Amino acid sequence: MPIKLDIVTPEKLAYSDEVDAVVLPGSEGELGVLPHHAPLISTLGAGELRLRKGGQEESFAIIGGFLQVLPDKVVVMAENADMASEIDLEKAQEARRQAEQALEGGFVEGADLAAARAALQASLIRIRVAERRQHEGRRRHS
Repeated sequence: MPIKLDIVTPEKLAYSDEVDAVVLPGSEGELGVLPHHAPLISTLGAGELRLRKGGQEESFAIIGGFLQVLPDKVVVMAENADMASEIDLEKAQEARRQAEQALEGGFVEGADLAAARAALQASLIRIRVAERRQHEGRRRHS
């Protein structure tokens, strides 16, 4: 019996379908959710959200937000949610370089420092998720 999964960001409904299982980056570590899970509300960390549907797996790079689990539905309200297949690896690597340069330059402080660190973390997560998907795609086709 599947569970309904909605992934919502401030800009869009990033995903909405029934899935067999979902693994999320909780603020305290990875959290797995199956149908009929006990109700739960939690904060999300930054990392990879993996969903499984009919033997297929899809990934999202998730940056912060909240999670609500009901017995028949999971709602992920994320600041950012990028589907692995839609991540532009070159853009993510360029964002990482720019954030690293800003941090290494020593000219950022306060709110700008926090923004640069957040941008670096987001780019690293996107790179990891995109590279993992590419690696698994090559492994399946070999």
